[in-house]
Amino acid sequence: MAVRGNAIKGSVLTGWRAALHQIIYEADTPAGRLFDKALIAAILLSVLVVMLDSVSWISEEYGTALYVAEWFFTVLFTIEYALRLACVARPLKYATSTFGIIDLLAVVPTYIDLLLPGGRYLMAVRILRVLRIFRTFKLFAYMDEGAYILRALKASRRKVSVFLFAVMNLVVVLGSLMYLIEGEESGFTSIPRSVYWCVVTLTTVGYGDIAPQTTLGMGVATAVMIIGYGIIAIPTGIVTVEMVQQAAASRKSTQACPSCVAEGHDTDAVFCKCCGSKLN
Repeated sequence: MAVRGNAIKGSVLTGWRAALHQIIYEADTPAGRLFDKALIAAILLSVLVVMLDSVSWISEEYGTALYVAEWFFTVLFTIEYALRLACVARPLKYATSTFGIIDLLAVVPTYIDLLLPGGRYLMAVRILRVLRIFRTFKLFAYMDEGAYILRALKASRRKVSVFLFAVMNLVVVLGSLMYLIEGEESGFTSIPRSVYWCVVTLTTVGYGDIAPQTTLGMGVATAVMIIGYGIIAIPTGIVTVEMVQQAAASRKSTQACPSCVAEGHDTDAVFCKCCGSKLN
């Protein structure tokens, strides 16, 4: 128990690192909200610069200004990434997290461009960092709903898999039937092509590149279209039932662990649910 207590105590940030952590990782303070809003604005502007640079006439006329802007944002995000590593107790934990990898990818392309021309266009990955807006504006309700959907999809994966297997069998049978009915004269030149037509029709996409010409074929096509509407509703119902069965999650705070930067803690949480470190 003593070892555990010492480990927790040692992982809590103090001094300037704790203050910097509050600004960079938290959204409950005015400084934290201001930092995140400024960061999101910089991210959007940097992505806009990359997009404009890909337009030939804009690049030719404002190429120098865009190049300078690219490097400005790259240096800015490099400093921000370094500060994020500096104000957590476990820098490697953050560096290997999802946001840590995205933050790294946001600055690497410009440096790669020095060795590999054109690599800077990979900076469009910075738009992924706008995901932080969910924390900035406290839209955890939407993140919870996303978690509900993921849990429901995971819980219903076997049912959906069986359903998709049944659909695959159905399109093979119907595709083979249409190949026999229509034949090459109507564009059904092979069973795979007929199966393709069946999938397009069953999903109500209807490209129109292949169409039945015979009366019997039109009748089968009509049946496939009607079946398609029912098939689309089935997986939706399966996932919906699983979502209803999911327990309602408690309200989450915007606090990030000062040690492992994990988020999504309960509002009354004192310790991190992932590493056990004390929360600020």
